[in-house]
Amino acid sequence: MVLAARRQRGAAVRRTAARAAAAIDRLLAGLAATILAVLLAAVFAATLSRYALGAGFVASEDFGIWLHTALVFLGLPFCARGPLAMRIDVVIHRLGPRGRAVADAAADAVALAAVLVLTSGAGKVAVLIGGTSPTLGLSESWRFVPVIIGGGLAALERILASLAGGRSVPATFAVIAGGVVLATAPHLPVLLPVGLPSLIACAAATLALVVGAPFSHSLIVGLALAVPFGARLPEAAIVQQTVSGMGKFLLLAIPFFLLAGMLMNAGGLAHRLVRLASALVGHRRGGMAQATLVTNLMFSGVSGSSIADAAFGAKVLAPALVADGVRPEKAAAIVAATAVLPNIIPPSIAFLLLASATGLSVGALFEGGLIAGLILAAAMAVMLHLSADTPARPAAGRRERLAAFVAAAPVFGLALIVFFGIRLGVATPTEAAAVASVYALVATLAAPDGRRASLDAFLQAGRETAAIGLLVASSAPLVFLLAIDGLPQALAGWVTAFGGHPLAVMLVANLILLAVGGPLDVGPGILLFAPLLLPSAVAAGIDPVAFGVVLTVNLMIGGLTPPVGVLVFVAAGITGLSAGPVFRAVLPLTLFLIAATMAMALAAALWALV
Repeated sequence: MVLAARRQRGAAVRRTAARAAAAIDRLLAGLAATILAVLLAAVFAATLSRYALGAGFVASEDFGIWLHTALVFLGLPFCARGPLAMRIDVVIHRLGPRGRAVADAAADAVALAAVLVLTSGAGKVAVLIGGTSPTLGLSESWRFVPVIIGGGLAALERILASLAGGRSVPATFAVIAGGVVLATAPHLPVLLPVGLPSLIACAAATLALVVGAPFSHSLIVGLALAVPFGARLPEAAIVQQTVSGMGKFLLLAIPFFLLAGMLMNAGGLAHRLVRLASALVGHRRGGMAQATLVTNLMFSGVSGSSIADAAFGAKVLAPALVADGVRPEKAAAIVAATAVLPNIIPPSIAFLLLASATGLSVGALFEGGLIAGLILAAAMAVMLHLSADTPARPAAGRRERLAAFVAAAPVFGLALIVFFGIRLGVATPTEAAAVASVYALVATLAAPDGRRASLDAFLQAGRETAAIGLLVASSAPLVFLLAIDGLPQALAGWVTAFGGHPLAVMLVANLILLAVGGPLDVGPGILLFAPLLLPSAVAAGIDPVAFGVVLTVNLMIGGLTPPVGVLVFVAAGITGLSAGPVFRAVLPLTLFLIAATMAMALAAALWALV
C-alpha cells in the first residue's frame, strides 16, 4: 500500500514536471519565433531603405545585434538537447544501466552549472557595466538581461526535465548540488596556479563531454573550473566575452539562411529539386543515389545547413533509396555523406562562422567553397557510380526534364541572387540572407497550408538559431583565454618546426584537423582551430582563403566519422537505424572525400610555391 502510494506520487510529480517543462518550451519557442520575425522585418526594411532610398536606418545594425543576442540567450533552454547540443555519447553507450544513470546525472549537473555561471555573471555585469548604446540610447546593461532570464529558465527546465525523466527527488537534488558546486568554481581564489590554465579549461571541458554534457555548456564549465588554476577570466569576464561573441552583424546571416532553407523545405520547393535531380540523373548507374547527390548539390545554394539537409534527406530521400533497392544503412550513409555539401557550397553557415572568427572575406570564401564543393561532388559521383548495386531506370523525356526545371527555377533564382549579390559586393551576407528569407517566405505562403508551414519553419529556425548562437558565444571566451596563454604562437611554432614549408605546414594542419574533426563538430572546430592554425598557414605563404576552405572541408568530413559524426547520427536517428552500421556503410565515401580534400590541400600548398 505504501509502495503503491509512493509510485503514484512519483508519477504525479513526473507528469507535473513534464507539463511545466513543455509549457516553458512552448513559451520560449513562440518568443524566439517572434523575435526572429521582428529581426527579419527590421533587417529587410533597412535593406530596402538602403537600396530604394539610398539611406539605411542608422540604428539597424545595433538593433539587429541586440535582437539576435536576446534570441540566443532567451533560447538557452533549447541548447541542452537535440543534435545541435553536440553531446558525445560513445562512452555512455558502453556503460551499464547504473553507470549510464551516473553519467546522465553528471551531464545534467554540468548543464545546470553552465547556466548558473551565465546567470550569476550576467547579473554582476548588468550592475557594474556603464554607458549607453550611441545609436539606440539604451543602457548597455540591458544587453545582459536576456542572459539572466534565459539562464534562470534554463536552470528551471533542467530541474523539471530531471524529474520528468524519471529521476527520483533525492537524485534530482544531487544533480542540483553538483551543478551549484561546479558553478562556485569562479568564486574561489587561485588555489593552484599553472602555466597554461587554458589547458585546464580544455581538459575539464573534455571530461564534461565524455560524460555526455552539451558542448557549449562543457566549454563554459571548463572555463569556470580553470579560474582556481590562475585563469585570468573570472565569472563576469566569461559572461562579458560570451555576450560580446554575438556582437557581429555578420552573424545575423546564420538565422536568416537557416530560415530560408526551412521555408524552402516547408513550402515544397525542396521536393521540386528532388524531382529535377531524378529527371536529370535518375537513369544513370546508381540513379537514385546520384539523384540524392544532385539534390543536395542544388539545395546547398539556399540551405547553408548540413544538419537541415541531412534531416530532410533522411525523411524524403532515404525511403526513395530503399525503394530503389539500396540497403537501409547504405541509404542513410549516402544521405549523410551528400549532406556535407551544404556547409561548403554557398551560402554556407560554416564559412560565415569562419569569416566571423578570422576576418576573411565572405565572398572569397563562398567562391572557394563553390569550387571545393563541386570537386567533392565529383568525387562522390564517381564513388556512387562504382558502388552502385541497383538496376538502371529509363531516362526521363525532354518534356519531363523541362517541366521539372521550370518548377525548380525559383530555387535557382534565389541561389544566384544570394551568391552573386555577396560575391560582387552588391549586398552584405546578412542583407542577402534577409532577402533570401523573405523570398522563401513569400513562396511558402503561396503553397497549400503555407501559413502553418511558415510558422513551423520560424519555430524550428528560432530553436536552431539559439543553439548555434550559443556555440559561437561560448567559444569566444575560450579563444580569448587561449590567446592570453599564447597557444596560437606556440602552435604556430610547433607547426613551423617542421620547416615552415607550405607542404609540411599543410600536411600537419590536415592531420590535426582530421584528428579533431572526429570529436568536434564543424562549428566549434572552426571557432577554436581557425584562429590557431591560420597564422601558421599565412606565414608559410599559403593563401588564407584556400586554407580556410580546406580547413572547413576537413572539419565537415568529421561529420561522418566517430565518435560524434553528427550527420551520421541525424541520418541514422531519423531512419530508425543504429549509428554503427551507418558509420561502416559511409566509410568508402568518407575515404573518397578525404582523398579529394588532400588533393585540394596539395594544390593550395603547391600554389604557395609558385
